Amino acid sequence: MPFPRAKSPRRLYDEVRSYDRVITPDGPLASALNRHLDRPHLGPFAIPPRRLAVGRRQESEDRLAFLGMVDDEDVSWKRCAYAVGNILQCWEHQGTHDAILEYDAYVDDATERAVERIAGLETASMRLANETIDPDLDVAVVEPEMLTPLERAYLPAEYDAVDLFADADFDLPPFRIHDSPTAMVETVVDAVTEANAENVGIVLDGRSEYSPLVESALEAADVPFFGGPGFADRGDHRLFVHLLRTAHRGTDTRVNEVRSLLTAFDCDVDDADADKRLHELDALDDAGLAWLLEFCRDVESYTFSDALSAFERRTGDALDAFREELETLGLAGERVTEGRVDDLSFYLQTYEVPVDRENEGVLLADAKSASYVGREVVFFLGLDERWTHSAPRRPWVDRDAQYTRNLESFQLLLQSGRRQHYLVQDAAGGSPVTPCLYFEELLEAEYDRFSDLPSTSHRNRSAERSANGFERELAEREPIDASFEPVETISKSSLNAYVNCPRDYYFDRIVDGPERAYLAEGTLLHDFAEFYANHPDAVDGAALSTVVDLMLEEVRPLVRSVDEPTRRTEYRAALETIVAYLDANPPTDGAFLTPASGGDNPIAARFDREVDSPVTERRFVDEGLGVNGTIDLVRSPTELLDYKSGSESSATSIVKHAAIDEPTDAPDFQALLYLTYWRSRTPNETLSFTFFYVTELVDEVIAGGDPEGDLDDGDPDGGIDDDLAAHLDDALTTVTYHPESLADHVRREAFFEHLREEGAGKCRKVLSKIDHSTYAALFDAAPLVETTDNDELIDSEFGRTMIDRLEAAIGEYTYVTTGSEQVMRAIVDRRKGAFFEDDLDAFESFVDERLAEINRRRAGDEAFPIEGLAGEPNYRRVDNRDLLLEGER
Repeated sequence: MPFPRAKSPRRLYDEVRSYDRVITPDGPLASALNRHLDRPHLGPFAIPPRRLAVGRRQESEDRLAFLGMVDDEDVSWKRCAYAVGNILQCWEHQGTHDAILEYDAYVDDATERAVERIAGLETASMRLANETIDPDLDVAVVEPEMLTPLERAYLPAEYDAVDLFADADFDLPPFRIHDSPTAMVETVVDAVTEANAENVGIVLDGRSEYSPLVESALEAADVPFFGGPGFADRGDHRLFVHLLRTAHRGTDTRVNEVRSLLTAFDCDVDDADADKRLHELDALDDAGLAWLLEFCRDVESYTFSDALSAFERRTGDALDAFREELETLGLAGERVTEGRVDDLSFYLQTYEVPVDRENEGVLLADAKSASYVGREVVFFLGLDERWTHSAPRRPWVDRDAQYTRNLESFQLLLQSGRRQHYLVQDAAGGSPVTPCLYFEELLEAEYDRFSDLPSTSHRNRSAERSANGFERELAEREPIDASFEPVETISKSSLNAYVNCPRDYYFDRIVDGPERAYLAEGTLLHDFAEFYANHPDAVDGAALSTVVDLMLEEVRPLVRSVDEPTRRTEYRAALETIVAYLDANPPTDGAFLTPASGGDNPIAARFDREVDSPVTERRFVDEGLGVNGTIDLVRSPTELLDYKSGSESSATSIVKHAAIDEPTDAPDFQALLYLTYWRSRTPNETLSFTFFYVTELVDEVIAGGDPEGDLDDGDPDGGIDDDLAAHLDDALTTVTYHPESLADHVRREAFFEHLREEGAGKCRKVLSKIDHSTYAALFDAAPLVETTDNDELIDSEFGRTMIDRLEAAIGEYTYVTTGSEQVMRAIVDRRKGAFFEDDLDAFESFVDERLAEINRRRAGDEAFPIEGLAGEPNYRRVDNRDLLLEGER
């Protein structure tokens, strides 16, 4: 797919060799022409306008103007930078330093002062505006349209324009599609050595992931390079600024937000503490952590110079260049306040501080800054939409002309080197990668991704090694014992995770996750419920306050300090709700169960009591069924209860999310799993599983009175407020298991009477006209379709037969049809809100299949995929998102 070819430096030199001066739009292109110079020449030959104007490479004008302003003017740094940036940009496009004053919307006091300040600076822009190239010289200008208006103002009245692009076509080499940025970098590093480094250039977006990957890979391979990270990107500089920012973030800073600091200071912090507040960690046994916390507490007593010295002593690194920059900015002797740290960070993000570089080795070029790379071999990494320039949205910018300059610069850049290699990624994170938008103009072809254009697919280095005999190498090695203990049982949480995303389940088993506030809170509420069920006599108003204090003590490192008063109120309300329920529904004595030993319970330990009731926190492991879990409360031989701290779900929702034939994106098999286990203990019994949402009534408790008041709230019997007890049903959701099929269940007289008493209006009227035997006969006349779709049942043979038979028995009245349909809707509702014998039978088989699948995957017979049984996982329920690399591995 061709587009106009850029002339080679040799050909371009042949066209301009006779001129005294050759003006080029790009410094590297000028250098390439100068390398072909084959005769003595007075003064520069090929050179860009700015370098010719000052006779050398000049520092960034915007930084120089900014430093001149902040040194003498009482203007905020951001306001100063905004004014300077607008002035210089307008100057570049309009040709005069005070052109900005013609645009009233961009003129304020700071802008006017900046214009005056800039007028007194000796800069390349001022020379370009006020001077011209010696008219006595014979001047050629390569592609004048690529120069800005200010640069063209420097040109003499007469010059010869030389086209940069020839009439011939440049055949774009095919894009080389790789699986990942890492694979692309591996390809480049494999091709580069210390010996050929001087002949290689790499073009990439300096702010992309490619930049640190390339730099670290070249360093690891001992290949020299230059043009990489600037002043602000140096690791020790960034770390120091990160330290200053952390010191001002307050006591709610989390460990995972300052990992780089902790690593640099050799702080030993467990992964489980990742979500804890940094200032709540115990630093007694960790010198690095103790130093960091002390520095954060005392930061405003330091000057910037003192803080830098403390940092240097701790890390063992000398940051002389950074100290010089602090002196230049006038910050060295100032206190490290949050505002001044913000100023320093803004400056480093906005301006490129000059650094001394050794220009040896591989040349790293930024795709948005370079127009030409003068190397034999050039690798282009990414070439995606991030390579597209954003034209300034300012009234003084001719956006069409700017677009043309950017397009021609991109066109020239693509042809840099004698050999070009375009390394790209076709998709990232499951979405196609959009090529740079300039390709639309150059190729005149429709495309959405790189694979729509001429391309070849390349596997990464590891795969190529495997294809070339890596398996044989492995086969010759000593065998490794890869035996493992098979998974015999699975819990409800593990099963939920596995069905959603098998690979996330796998990482949950091998990677320690951080503690979470909601998990800690839920565990403590469970502990209190267990304690109160065993020792109700030990709990009064004062005891509840003690428990609230204990809960806050446990979760304090995980929650914001500002939220503590709210949480104290919520905890008290949740505890009162638990007390109210257990007072109204005291647990049975558990004589029907075997004894169970109590586990760790910090609340019971605080009150020096034991918790050993067989009906609370009953752990089970059933290898026959392949399940394990812990029953919070066995209310009776047929009733189980589980404490929840989330929002209430309906029985229909619970059954829906326990589906195994068509799993939802929020699978939850707890009720189904526990009922399956309990059925094995009490067969042929109707069983129930109740979810008690202990935080559901928090608002009611708070609205009802002072949560810190006495338990009895004035009740002489010492019980919970009657208003709270009256609302308990709002916090309970019960799912029932019926040890029979749906058809057998709904034909029973009990269900018939339930519909006659509590069914919809026409349903009650119709059933009042017949007896149970007539109703039961309906299920013999046609098979009942088990469905969760009302219309499907009504339109089925069973539905039509019911309506016909009831009309024959009662009469062809409209209410008979309506009432029959209401009966069938009630049957569907019962199907949607309860479990039946075939549900639990199918679940037993489902668990067996999942365990067999897990053990195959653990043995290495197949990979743990990302997609679960419902397809793409629900990422809101994934704990290890950063570990889920796309594709099979």
